[in-house]
Amino acid sequence: MNDPANLEFPPETMRAMGHAVVDRAVTHLAALGDAPSCGDFEGIEDLCRALVEPEPLDGTSLEAVLDPLFEQWIPRSFGTPGPGYLAYIPGGGIYPAALADFIADTCNRYTGIWQASPALVQLEANALDWMREWMQFPKSARGLFTTGGSMAMFNAIAAAREQRLGTDIRSGVLYVSSQSHHSISKAARLAGIAHDRVRTIAVDDDFRMRVDALQAAIASDRAAGLKPFMVFSTAGTTNTGAVDPIDAIADLCAREGLWHHVDGAYGAFFHMVPGLRPLLAGLPRADSLTLDPHKGLFLPYGTGALLVRDGEALRALHGSEAGYLPANQNEFYDPAQYGPELSRGFPGLRVWLTMKLLGTDRYRAALSEKRGLALWAADEIAKIPGIVMDAAPQLSLFAFHLEHPNLPTLEAQNAATRALMQRVTARGRVMVTGAQIGDRFLGRVCVLSFRTRRAQIEACVEDIASETAVLIAGDQAI
Repeated sequence: MNDPANLEFPPETMRAMGHAVVDRAVTHLAALGDAPSCGDFEGIEDLCRALVEPEPLDGTSLEAVLDPLFEQWIPRSFGTPGPGYLAYIPGGGIYPAALADFIADTCNRYTGIWQASPALVQLEANALDWMREWMQFPKSARGLFTTGGSMAMFNAIAAAREQRLGTDIRSGVLYVSSQSHHSISKAARLAGIAHDRVRTIAVDDDFRMRVDALQAAIASDRAAGLKPFMVFSTAGTTNTGAVDPIDAIADLCAREGLWHHVDGAYGAFFHMVPGLRPLLAGLPRADSLTLDPHKGLFLPYGTGALLVRDGEALRALHGSEAGYLPANQNEFYDPAQYGPELSRGFPGLRVWLTMKLLGTDRYRAALSEKRGLALWAADEIAKIPGIVMDAAPQLSLFAFHLEHPNLPTLEAQNAATRALMQRVTARGRVMVTGAQIGDRFLGRVCVLSFRTRRAQIEACVEDIASETAVLIAGDQAI
Protein backbone atom coordinates (compact mmCIF):
# COMPACT_ATOMS: atom_id res chain seq x y z
CA MET A 1 0.00 0.00 0.00
CA ASN A 2 1.51 3.34 -1.10
CA ASP A 3 -0.98 5.41 0.90
CA PRO A 4 -0.19 4.80 4.61
CA ALA A 5 -3.61 6.10 5.67
CA ASN A 6 -5.48 3.62 3.46
CA LEU A 7 -6.61 0.66 5.58
CA GLU A 8 -8.73 -0.99 2.91
CA PHE A 9 -7.89 -4.30 1.24
CA PRO A 10 -8.69 -5.00 -2.42
CA PRO A 11 -11.52 -7.51 -2.99
CA GLU A 12 -9.18 -10.18 -4.36
CA THR A 13 -6.92 -9.84 -1.30
CA MET A 14 -9.87 -10.15 1.07
CA ARG A 15 -11.04 -13.29 -0.71
CA ALA A 16 -7.60 -14.82 -0.47
CA MET A 17 -7.35 -13.94 3.23
CA GLY A 18 -10.78 -15.42 3.88
CA HIS A 19 -9.91 -18.65 2.07
CA ALA A 20 -6.65 -18.92 4.03
CA VAL A 21 -8.43 -18.57 7.37
CA VAL A 22 -11.27 -20.94 6.48
CA ASP A 23 -8.82 -23.56 5.19
CA ARG A 24 -6.87 -23.42 8.45
CA ALA A 25 -10.00 -23.48 10.60
CA VAL A 26 -11.62 -26.39 8.77
CA THR A 27 -8.36 -28.37 8.83
CA HIS A 28 -8.19 -27.74 12.58
CA LEU A 29 -11.78 -28.90 13.10
CA ALA A 30 -11.28 -32.00 10.97
CA ALA A 31 -8.33 -33.05 13.16
CA LEU A 32 -10.09 -32.60 16.53
CA GLY A 33 -10.93 -36.30 16.80
CA ASP A 34 -7.25 -37.23 16.72
CA ALA A 35 -5.92 -34.32 18.78
CA PRO A 36 -5.19 -34.65 22.52
CA SER A 37 -8.15 -33.56 24.62
CA CYS A 38 -5.84 -31.35 26.68
CA GLY A 39 -2.89 -29.53 25.16
CA ASP A 40 0.70 -29.71 26.37
CA PHE A 41 1.30 -27.07 29.05
CA GLU A 42 4.94 -27.93 29.77
CA GLY A 43 7.00 -24.75 29.64
CA ILE A 44 3.91 -22.61 29.01
CA GLU A 45 5.15 -19.85 31.33
CA ASP A 46 8.30 -19.42 29.25
CA LEU A 47 6.24 -19.38 26.08
CA CYS A 48 3.96 -16.65 27.41
CA ARG A 49 6.95 -14.57 28.53
CA ALA A 50 8.44 -14.92 25.06
CA LEU A 51 5.16 -13.75 23.49
CA VAL A 52 5.36 -10.34 25.15
CA GLU A 53 6.08 -7.90 22.32
CA PRO A 54 6.14 -4.20 21.47
CA GLU A 55 3.55 -2.66 19.19
CA PRO A 56 3.87 -3.82 15.57
CA LEU A 57 4.72 -0.61 13.72
CA ASP A 58 4.81 -2.38 10.36
CA GLY A 59 2.30 -4.95 9.18
CA THR A 60 3.13 -8.58 8.49
CA SER A 61 1.63 -11.26 6.28
CA LEU A 62 -1.43 -13.22 7.33
CA GLU A 63 0.40 -16.54 6.86
CA ALA A 64 3.12 -15.42 9.26
CA VAL A 65 0.46 -14.99 11.93
CA LEU A 66 -1.62 -18.07 11.11
CA ASP A 67 1.34 -20.45 11.29
CA PRO A 68 2.18 -19.99 14.98
CA LEU A 69 -1.47 -19.41 15.92
CA PHE A 70 -2.67 -22.77 14.63
CA GLU A 71 0.54 -24.77 15.03
CA GLN A 72 1.91 -23.53 18.37
CA TRP A 73 -0.52 -21.47 20.41
CA ILE A 74 -4.01 -22.91 19.89
CA PRO A 75 -2.86 -26.51 20.51
CA ARG A 76 -1.41 -25.53 23.91
CA SER A 77 -4.79 -25.09 25.57
CA PHE A 78 -7.72 -27.12 26.82
CA GLY A 79 -9.28 -29.00 23.91
CA THR A 80 -12.65 -27.36 24.49
CA PRO A 81 -14.11 -27.98 21.00
CA GLY A 82 -12.97 -31.60 20.88
CA PRO A 83 -15.16 -34.71 21.22
CA GLY A 84 -13.26 -35.90 24.29
CA TYR A 85 -13.74 -32.73 26.30
CA LEU A 86 -15.73 -33.93 29.33
CA ALA A 87 -14.28 -31.37 31.75
CA TYR A 88 -16.00 -28.43 33.43
CA ILE A 89 -19.12 -27.72 31.32
CA PRO A 90 -18.33 -28.36 27.63
CA GLY A 91 -19.44 -26.03 24.86
CA GLY A 92 -18.27 -27.12 21.43
CA GLY A 93 -18.47 -24.12 19.12
CA ILE A 94 -20.68 -25.26 16.26
CA TYR A 95 -19.57 -24.19 12.77
CA PRO A 96 -22.65 -22.21 11.59
CA ALA A 97 -22.11 -19.82 14.50
CA ALA A 98 -18.66 -18.97 13.12
CA LEU A 99 -20.26 -18.13 9.81
CA ALA A 100 -22.74 -15.92 11.64
CA ASP A 101 -19.93 -14.06 13.39
CA PHE A 102 -18.13 -13.55 10.08
CA ILE A 103 -21.27 -12.12 8.54
CA ALA A 104 -21.95 -9.93 11.56
CA ASP A 105 -18.39 -8.61 11.71
CA THR A 106 -18.00 -7.92 8.00
CA CYS A 107 -21.42 -6.31 7.54
CA ASN A 108 -20.91 -4.51 10.86
CA ARG A 109 -24.44 -3.23 11.29
CA TYR A 110 -25.41 -1.51 14.51
CA THR A 111 -28.03 -3.47 16.48
CA GLY A 112 -28.14 -1.51 19.72
CA ILE A 113 -31.44 0.12 18.82
CA TRP A 114 -34.21 -1.20 16.59
CA GLN A 115 -34.31 1.81 14.26
CA ALA A 116 -30.71 1.29 13.12
CA SER A 117 -31.19 -2.28 11.83
CA PRO A 118 -34.87 -3.21 12.15
CA ALA A 119 -34.80 -6.53 10.28
CA LEU A 120 -31.58 -7.69 11.95
CA VAL A 121 -32.86 -6.85 15.42
CA GLN A 122 -36.03 -8.78 14.60
CA LEU A 123 -33.93 -11.87 13.87
CA GLU A 124 -32.40 -11.54 17.34
CA ALA A 125 -35.86 -11.08 18.81
CA ASN A 126 -36.95 -14.27 17.04
CA ALA A 127 -34.05 -16.21 18.61
CA LEU A 128 -34.95 -14.93 22.08
CA ASP A 129 -38.59 -15.79 21.50
CA TRP A 130 -37.69 -19.35 20.51
CA MET A 131 -35.85 -19.73 23.80
CA ARG A 132 -38.82 -18.26 25.64
CA GLU A 133 -41.07 -20.90 24.06
CA TRP A 134 -38.64 -23.74 24.86
CA MET A 135 -38.65 -22.65 28.50
CA GLN A 136 -42.46 -22.22 28.47
CA PHE A 137 -42.25 -18.63 29.67
CA PRO A 138 -45.25 -16.37 29.01
CA LYS A 139 -45.44 -13.97 26.07
CA SER A 140 -44.92 -11.11 28.50
CA ALA A 141 -41.34 -12.29 29.04
CA ARG A 142 -38.44 -10.41 27.54
CA GLY A 143 -34.75 -11.05 27.51
CA LEU A 144 -31.35 -10.19 26.18
CA PHE A 145 -28.22 -11.85 24.94
CA THR A 146 -25.17 -11.48 27.16
CA THR A 147 -21.55 -12.58 27.04
CA GLY A 148 -22.33 -15.39 29.47
CA GLY A 149 -24.09 -16.45 32.65
CA SER A 150 -22.29 -13.96 34.87
CA MET A 151 -23.75 -10.96 33.05
CA ALA A 152 -27.16 -12.61 32.93
CA MET A 153 -27.01 -13.02 36.73
CA PHE A 154 -26.00 -9.39 37.16
CA ASN A 155 -28.92 -8.11 35.11
CA ALA A 156 -31.37 -10.38 36.90
CA ILE A 157 -30.21 -9.24 40.34
CA ALA A 158 -30.33 -5.61 39.29
CA ALA A 159 -33.89 -5.99 37.96
CA ALA A 160 -35.04 -7.77 41.12
CA ARG A 161 -33.31 -5.20 43.33
CA GLU A 162 -34.95 -2.33 41.45
CA GLN A 163 -38.42 -3.86 41.70
CA ARG A 164 -38.33 -5.35 45.21
CA LEU A 165 -36.01 -2.98 47.13
CA GLY A 166 -36.11 0.37 45.38
CA THR A 167 -33.58 2.61 47.15
CA ASP A 168 -33.44 0.48 50.31
CA ILE A 169 -30.69 -1.74 48.95
CA ARG A 170 -28.70 -2.26 52.13
CA SER A 171 -31.46 -4.21 53.88
CA GLY A 172 -31.99 -6.59 50.95
CA VAL A 173 -30.98 -10.25 51.34
CA LEU A 174 -30.32 -12.76 48.55
CA TYR A 175 -30.19 -16.57 48.98
CA VAL A 176 -28.04 -19.17 47.20
CA SER A 177 -27.16 -22.78 47.98
CA SER A 178 -23.70 -24.01 48.90
CA GLN A 179 -23.51 -25.48 45.39
CA SER A 180 -24.54 -22.34 43.51
CA HIS A 181 -22.14 -20.92 40.96
CA HIS A 182 -19.64 -18.47 42.41
CA SER A 183 -20.55 -15.87 39.79
CA ILE A 184 -23.79 -15.13 41.66
CA SER A 185 -21.99 -13.61 44.64
CA LYS A 186 -19.79 -11.60 42.30
CA ALA A 187 -22.81 -10.38 40.34
CA ALA A 188 -24.54 -9.48 43.60
CA ARG A 189 -21.63 -7.26 44.61
CA LEU A 190 -21.73 -5.53 41.23
CA ALA A 191 -25.48 -4.97 41.72
CA GLY A 192 -24.92 -3.39 45.14
CA ILE A 193 -25.75 -6.42 47.32
CA ALA A 194 -22.84 -6.75 49.72
CA HIS A 195 -21.35 -10.13 50.66
CA ASP A 196 -22.90 -10.03 54.12
CA ARG A 197 -26.36 -9.94 52.55
CA VAL A 198 -25.84 -13.13 50.52
CA ARG A 199 -26.97 -16.17 52.50
CA THR A 200 -25.65 -19.64 51.73
CA ILE A 201 -28.23 -22.40 52.22
CA ALA A 202 -27.29 -26.00 53.00
CA VAL A 203 -27.94 -28.82 50.54
CA ASP A 204 -29.27 -32.35 51.01
CA ASP A 205 -27.47 -35.63 50.32
CA ASP A 206 -28.11 -35.16 46.59
CA PHE A 207 -26.51 -31.67 46.66
CA ARG A 208 -29.87 -29.90 46.19
CA MET A 209 -30.93 -26.84 48.13
CA ARG A 210 -32.85 -27.68 51.30
CA VAL A 211 -36.16 -25.87 51.20
CA ASP A 212 -36.60 -26.14 54.99
CA ALA A 213 -33.24 -24.45 55.55
CA LEU A 214 -34.18 -21.74 53.06
CA GLN A 215 -37.48 -21.12 54.85
CA ALA A 216 -35.69 -20.87 58.20
CA ALA A 217 -33.11 -18.41 56.85
CA ILE A 218 -35.82 -16.18 55.38
CA ALA A 219 -37.71 -16.17 58.67
CA SER A 220 -34.55 -15.33 60.61
CA ASP A 221 -33.72 -12.40 58.34
CA ARG A 222 -37.25 -11.03 58.52
CA ALA A 223 -37.10 -11.24 62.32
CA ALA A 224 -33.85 -9.25 62.20
CA GLY A 225 -35.57 -6.46 60.26
CA LEU A 226 -33.99 -7.28 56.92
CA LYS A 227 -35.72 -7.64 53.54
CA PRO A 228 -35.36 -11.00 51.81
CA PHE A 229 -35.95 -10.28 48.13
CA MET A 230 -34.39 -12.94 45.88
CA VAL A 231 -33.64 -16.69 45.77
CA PHE A 232 -31.36 -18.46 43.32
CA SER A 233 -32.02 -22.10 42.51
CA THR A 234 -29.94 -24.09 40.04
CA ALA A 235 -30.96 -26.25 37.09
CA GLY A 236 -27.77 -28.29 37.05
CA THR A 237 -24.90 -27.29 39.33
CA THR A 238 -21.36 -27.14 38.01
CA ASN A 239 -19.93 -29.40 40.71
CA THR A 240 -22.30 -32.37 40.53
CA GLY A 241 -25.06 -31.52 38.04
CA ALA A 242 -27.65 -31.34 40.82
CA VAL A 243 -31.05 -29.86 40.00
CA ASP A 244 -32.57 -28.01 42.94
CA PRO A 245 -36.24 -28.68 43.88
CA ILE A 246 -37.28 -25.81 41.64
CA ASP A 247 -41.03 -26.35 42.02
CA ALA A 248 -40.88 -26.35 45.83
CA ILE A 249 -38.64 -23.28 45.84
CA ALA A 250 -41.09 -21.55 43.49
CA ASP A 251 -43.90 -22.32 45.95
CA LEU A 252 -41.92 -20.84 48.82
CA CYS A 253 -41.00 -17.73 46.84
CA ALA A 254 -44.63 -17.21 45.88
CA ARG A 255 -45.70 -17.42 49.52
CA GLU A 256 -42.93 -15.11 50.70
CA GLY A 257 -43.12 -12.61 47.85
CA LEU A 258 -39.54 -13.21 46.70
CA TRP A 259 -38.07 -13.00 43.21
CA HIS A 260 -37.08 -16.52 42.11
CA HIS A 261 -34.19 -16.79 39.68
CA VAL A 262 -33.18 -20.11 38.15
CA ASP A 263 -29.57 -20.50 37.07
CA GLY A 264 -30.02 -22.69 34.02
CA ALA A 265 -26.67 -21.88 32.44
CA TYR A 266 -25.74 -25.56 32.26
CA GLY A 267 -29.00 -27.44 32.30
CA ALA A 268 -31.93 -25.33 31.13
CA PHE A 269 -31.67 -26.21 27.46
CA PHE A 270 -32.61 -29.80 28.27
CA HIS A 271 -36.05 -28.25 28.79
CA MET A 272 -36.41 -27.81 25.03
CA VAL A 273 -36.77 -31.62 24.85
CA PRO A 274 -40.38 -32.35 25.93
CA GLY A 275 -39.53 -35.80 27.27
CA LEU A 276 -36.86 -34.34 29.60
CA ARG A 277 -38.95 -31.50 31.05
CA PRO A 278 -39.93 -33.47 34.17
CA LEU A 279 -36.24 -33.38 35.17
CA LEU A 280 -36.59 -29.59 35.45
CA ALA A 281 -40.08 -29.39 36.94
CA GLY A 282 -40.96 -25.85 37.98
CA LEU A 283 -38.50 -24.10 35.69
CA PRO A 284 -41.22 -22.25 33.72
CA ARG A 285 -42.39 -20.65 37.00
CA ALA A 286 -39.15 -18.71 37.49
CA ASP A 287 -39.19 -14.92 37.58
CA SER A 288 -35.95 -14.93 35.63
CA LEU A 289 -33.70 -17.52 34.05
CA THR A 290 -30.04 -17.66 33.08
CA LEU A 291 -29.27 -19.49 29.84
CA ASP A 292 -25.90 -20.22 28.28
CA PRO A 293 -26.26 -21.06 24.58
CA HIS A 294 -22.49 -21.61 24.57
CA LYS A 295 -23.19 -24.68 26.69
CA GLY A 296 -26.52 -26.37 25.92
CA LEU A 297 -26.81 -25.01 22.37
CA PHE A 298 -23.14 -25.82 21.63
CA LEU A 299 -22.39 -22.28 20.47
CA PRO A 300 -19.01 -20.48 20.79
CA TYR A 301 -18.02 -19.03 24.14
CA GLY A 302 -19.39 -15.57 24.79
CA THR A 303 -23.04 -16.44 24.13
CA GLY A 304 -25.24 -16.09 27.20
CA ALA A 305 -28.84 -15.04 27.66
CA LEU A 306 -31.36 -13.90 30.25
CA LEU A 307 -35.13 -14.29 30.26
CA VAL A 308 -37.33 -12.28 32.63
CA ARG A 309 -40.96 -13.30 33.13
CA ASP A 310 -42.16 -9.71 33.54
CA GLY A 311 -40.42 -8.04 30.64
CA GLU A 312 -41.40 -4.62 31.90
CA ALA A 313 -39.29 -5.19 35.02
CA LEU A 314 -36.24 -5.52 32.78
CA ARG A 315 -37.24 -2.50 30.74
CA ALA A 316 -37.81 -0.46 33.90
CA LEU A 317 -34.16 -1.08 34.80
CA HIS A 318 -32.62 -0.33 31.42
CA GLY A 319 -35.05 1.87 29.49
CA SER A 320 -33.60 5.30 28.73
CA GLU A 321 -33.69 8.17 26.26
CA ALA A 322 -31.16 10.60 24.83
CA GLY A 323 -31.46 13.64 22.62
CA TYR A 324 -29.20 12.18 19.94
CA LEU A 325 -31.14 8.88 19.70
CA PRO A 326 -34.41 8.13 17.89
CA ALA A 327 -37.49 8.18 20.10
CA ASN A 328 -38.23 4.87 21.82
CA GLN A 329 -40.88 2.68 20.19
CA ASN A 330 -42.95 -0.04 21.81
CA GLU A 331 -44.03 -2.37 19.00
CA PHE A 332 -40.70 -4.09 18.31
CA TYR A 333 -37.97 -5.55 20.50
CA ASP A 334 -35.25 -2.98 21.17
CA PRO A 335 -32.04 -4.37 22.75
CA ALA A 336 -30.99 -1.10 24.39
CA GLN A 337 -34.28 -0.96 26.31
CA TYR A 338 -33.70 -4.37 27.91
CA GLY A 339 -29.96 -4.43 28.55
CA PRO A 340 -27.11 -2.21 29.74
CA GLU A 341 -25.28 -1.98 26.41
CA LEU A 342 -25.87 0.65 23.77
CA SER A 343 -22.86 -0.30 21.65
CA ARG A 344 -22.91 -4.03 21.08
CA GLY A 345 -22.28 -6.75 18.54
CA PHE A 346 -24.90 -8.95 16.93
CA PRO A 347 -24.92 -12.03 19.20
CA GLY A 348 -28.39 -13.18 18.24
CA LEU A 349 -27.29 -14.02 14.71
CA ARG A 350 -25.27 -16.94 16.09
CA VAL A 351 -28.40 -18.53 17.51
CA TRP A 352 -30.72 -17.60 14.64
CA LEU A 353 -28.49 -18.83 11.80
CA THR A 354 -27.54 -22.05 13.57
CA MET A 355 -31.17 -22.92 14.30
CA LYS A 356 -32.19 -22.08 10.74
CA LEU A 357 -29.47 -24.27 9.21
CA LEU A 358 -29.84 -27.29 11.51
CA GLY A 359 -33.43 -27.13 12.71
CA THR A 360 -34.45 -27.50 16.33
CA ASP A 361 -35.43 -31.18 16.08
CA ARG A 362 -31.79 -32.09 15.47
CA TYR A 363 -30.89 -30.15 18.60
CA ARG A 364 -33.46 -32.05 20.61
CA ALA A 365 -32.01 -35.33 19.33
CA ALA A 366 -28.48 -34.25 20.25
CA LEU A 367 -29.45 -33.18 23.78
CA SER A 368 -31.31 -36.44 24.32
CA GLU A 369 -28.25 -38.35 23.13
CA LYS A 370 -25.95 -36.52 25.58
CA ARG A 371 -28.15 -37.41 28.52
CA GLY A 372 -28.33 -41.03 27.37
CA LEU A 373 -24.55 -41.21 27.07
CA ALA A 374 -24.12 -39.80 30.58
CA LEU A 375 -26.56 -42.34 32.03
CA TRP A 376 -24.72 -45.20 30.32
CA ALA A 377 -21.30 -43.96 31.40
CA ALA A 378 -22.40 -43.49 35.02
CA ASP A 379 -23.80 -47.02 35.14
CA GLU A 380 -20.57 -48.46 33.74
CA ILE A 381 -18.25 -46.41 35.94
CA ALA A 382 -20.25 -47.29 39.05
CA LYS A 383 -19.38 -50.95 38.37
CA ILE A 384 -15.63 -50.31 38.51
CA PRO A 385 -14.07 -51.67 41.73
CA GLY A 386 -12.95 -48.77 43.88
CA ILE A 387 -15.41 -46.23 42.47
CA VAL A 388 -18.08 -44.72 44.72
CA MET A 389 -20.78 -42.77 42.88
CA ASP A 390 -21.59 -39.57 44.80
CA ALA A 391 -23.97 -37.97 42.32
CA ALA A 392 -25.76 -39.92 39.62
CA PRO A 393 -26.58 -37.88 36.51
CA GLN A 394 -29.73 -35.82 36.96
CA LEU A 395 -28.99 -34.31 33.55
CA SER A 396 -25.67 -35.19 31.86
CA LEU A 397 -23.09 -34.71 34.63
CA PHE A 398 -22.11 -37.10 37.40
CA ALA A 399 -19.51 -37.20 40.18
CA PHE A 400 -17.65 -39.94 42.05
CA HIS A 401 -14.58 -40.68 44.15
CA LEU A 402 -12.13 -43.49 44.84
CA GLU A 403 -12.46 -45.57 47.99
CA HIS A 404 -10.54 -48.76 48.81
CA PRO A 405 -8.77 -50.47 51.74
CA ASN A 406 -5.50 -49.33 50.18
CA LEU A 407 -6.80 -45.76 50.54
CA PRO A 408 -7.63 -45.78 54.27
CA THR A 409 -7.95 -42.03 54.86
CA LEU A 410 -9.94 -39.21 53.31
CA GLU A 411 -6.65 -37.56 52.39
CA ALA A 412 -5.53 -40.67 50.52
CA GLN A 413 -8.87 -41.00 48.74
CA ASN A 414 -8.78 -37.34 47.68
CA ALA A 415 -5.23 -37.67 46.40
CA ALA A 416 -6.14 -40.80 44.45
CA THR A 417 -9.24 -39.19 42.95
CA ARG A 418 -7.20 -36.16 41.86
CA ALA A 419 -4.59 -38.46 40.40
CA LEU A 420 -7.30 -40.38 38.55
CA MET A 421 -8.51 -37.22 36.80
CA GLN A 422 -4.94 -36.27 35.89
CA ARG A 423 -3.94 -39.73 34.67
CA VAL A 424 -7.07 -40.19 32.56
CA THR A 425 -6.55 -36.76 30.99
CA ALA A 426 -2.87 -37.52 30.36
CA ARG A 427 -3.89 -40.49 28.20
CA GLY A 428 -5.16 -37.90 25.73
CA ARG A 429 -8.44 -39.45 24.64
CA VAL A 430 -10.67 -37.50 27.04
CA MET A 431 -10.22 -34.61 29.44
CA VAL A 432 -11.90 -34.80 32.85
CA THR A 433 -11.76 -32.54 35.90
CA GLY A 434 -12.91 -32.66 39.50
CA ALA A 435 -14.40 -30.45 42.19
CA GLN A 436 -13.78 -29.91 45.88
CA ILE A 437 -17.01 -30.17 47.90
CA GLY A 438 -16.42 -29.70 51.58
CA ASP A 439 -13.64 -32.07 52.61
CA ARG A 440 -14.20 -34.45 49.70
CA PHE A 441 -12.64 -34.16 46.23
CA LEU A 442 -14.88 -35.61 43.53
CA GLY A 443 -14.09 -36.65 40.01
CA ARG A 444 -16.56 -35.45 37.37
CA VAL A 445 -17.69 -36.34 33.89
CA CYS A 446 -19.87 -33.89 31.97
CA VAL A 447 -21.27 -34.83 28.57
CA LEU A 448 -22.40 -31.75 26.66
CA SER A 449 -20.35 -31.34 23.48
CA PHE A 450 -22.19 -31.98 20.23
CA ARG A 451 -19.04 -33.78 19.02
CA THR A 452 -19.05 -36.25 21.93
CA ARG A 453 -20.47 -39.57 20.76
CA ARG A 454 -20.52 -43.15 22.01
CA ALA A 455 -16.88 -43.80 21.03
CA GLN A 456 -15.56 -41.06 23.31
CA ILE A 457 -17.73 -42.18 26.22
CA GLU A 458 -16.53 -45.76 25.82
CA ALA A 459 -12.95 -44.46 25.84
CA CYS A 460 -13.69 -42.49 29.00
CA VAL A 461 -15.03 -45.57 30.79
CA GLU A 462 -12.09 -47.69 29.64
CA ASP A 463 -9.50 -45.15 30.78
CA ILE A 464 -11.14 -44.58 34.15
CA ALA A 465 -11.31 -48.34 34.74
CA SER A 466 -7.65 -48.85 33.79
CA GLU A 467 -6.30 -45.99 35.87
CA THR A 468 -8.50 -46.83 38.85
CA ALA A 469 -7.07 -50.34 38.89
CA VAL A 470 -3.56 -48.95 38.98
CA LEU A 471 -4.31 -46.43 41.74
CA ILE A 472 -6.08 -48.80 44.12
CA ALA A 473 -3.38 -51.43 43.67
CA GLY A 474 -1.25 -49.24 45.91
CA ASP A 475 2.00 -49.60 43.96
CA GLN A 476 1.91 -46.18 42.32
CA ALA A 477 3.03 -42.95 43.90
CA ILE A 478 0.20 -40.46 44.06
